[in-house]
Amino acid sequence: MAGAIASRMSFSSLKRKQPKTFTVRIVTMDAEMEFNCEVKKQILDEKVYCPPEASVLLASYAVQAKYGDYDPSVHKRGFLAQEELLPKRVINLYQMTPEMWEERITAWYAEHRGRARDEAEMEYLKIAQDLEMYGVNYFTIRNKKGTELLLGVDALGLHIYDPENRLTPKISFPWNEIRNISYSDKEFTIKPLDKKIDVFKFNSSKLRVNKLILQLCIGNHDLFMRRRKADSLEVQQMKAQAREEKARKQMERQRLAREKQMREEAERTRDELERRLLQMKEEATMANEALMRSEETADLLAEKAQITEEEAKLLAQKAAEAEQEMQRIKATAIRTEEEKRLMEQKVLEAEVLALKMAEESERRAKEADQLKQDLQEAREAERRAKQKLLEIATKPTYPVSLGSVWQLLAALPMNPLPAPLPPDIPSFDIIGDSLSFDFKDTDMKRLSMEIEKEKVEYMEKSKHLQEQLNELKTEIEALKLKERETALDILHNENSDRGGTSSKHNTIKKLTLQSAKSRVAFFEEL
Repeated sequence: MAGAIASRMSFSSLKRKQPKTFTVRIVTMDAEMEFNCEVKKQILDEKVYCPPEASVLLASYAVQAKYGDYDPSVHKRGFLAQEELLPKRVINLYQMTPEMWEERITAWYAEHRGRARDEAEMEYLKIAQDLEMYGVNYFTIRNKKGTELLLGVDALGLHIYDPENRLTPKISFPWNEIRNISYSDKEFTIKPLDKKIDVFKFNSSKLRVNKLILQLCIGNHDLFMRRRKADSLEVQQMKAQAREEKARKQMERQRLAREKQMREEAERTRDELERRLLQMKEEATMANEALMRSEETADLLAEKAQITEEEAKLLAQKAAEAEQEMQRIKATAIRTEEEKRLMEQKVLEAEVLALKMAEESERRAKEADQLKQDLQEAREAERRAKQKLLEIATKPTYPVSLGSVWQLLAALPMNPLPAPLPPDIPSFDIIGDSLSFDFKDTDMKRLSMEIEKEKVEYMEKSKHLQEQLNELKTEIEALKLKERETALDILHNENSDRGGTSSKHNTIKKLTLQSAKSRVAFFEEL
């Protein structure tokens, strides 16, 4: 028991800092960072129960706060391998590798793009404050009948739990319903605001436990009251400085976003210019290749035409020689008839040969004319290719300075102005082994009208969050190892099946629907 009390006392410092609406009370960056680290440690050490799906969402906000916006080119697979982001209980509960957990955390991490570090940490705290065990200090007590119960003290009030179920209280008493808290020896007395309702009492194991309970009650009630009073001048000044700093950071983020957009547009323009330049180079290369092929074809045709002309000249020369030979044979006198017949036969053969040579010469001449025509067409194609290459080389370029694209901005220094919140806790007197503390009736009556108003905005924001958590829970449910479930896991699942975990505030609201008198009577009969 002593060890349990010691562990609860170590958590009391966290409890005394926690506000109901974080955006109102955390006004310095140092206080916010310290508080966020303490909450994260409580969840990872499993001192505060956190469902698996909520653990993944909290981990994604922790990654956003540390690494900034998700960038696939920078945050590659395995970049979270050395990070402690999930409770060991959650990791052991599912048949999932570290890569699978990283994939699911990264999927939500990518959705947080645009959130600054302080915004991500604030979202982390907003989700954590709705965990059932968040901010609750547990003490073992007994009612008049001697039944062993757990007393939970937190920022909302006093709650009575079954020793086997620390998630859902059986009954609750908000601070605005409590008028006086006192103890004598081991007996603790609670007086409701309504004087017509009888007081209810319980016993703790040791006197020092009663002292600790009273200190926690005074501290939590004081915070409860101060959250609903006008801020002091010092706090107002701190808030004004925080607002100015926030506005300055917002303007800086907008400026950086604009410059980032301009840089991205310049990079896109550069890429387009490089693409078009590459395309023009490819077109020029193709034109050069076409020109070279045209020149080679023209050279081949010219060479072939020259050969054909030479062959035609040679044939014409042979034809002339044959004609000369025929004339010479005709001029020769053949005296004998036999010589004349032989001569006529030779003349006939020479005429046939001359006719054939004339035909071959004519054919060769036509072929030479055709080759000349082909050569002319090849030279025309060469002229067109040169003209196209000239047109590509003379196209206008875009006068864009690519050097200005890579100008980057240095991050502005951050100068938080931490200022501790002055303690304003009421004093109380101890006489012997008894102590009493009174709460003001006028404040309590006014507070009862304000509590519900504070919860409306938070509840509206929680609807979308709950849908995301349910989606992830359904996705990983098939990988769960039922035999590794802890008692708190089983209780949480039972509450989920009954629809009882939609909101911590809703649970307490349902418990306070009955009159304070009925709740006191229920406590006595437990």
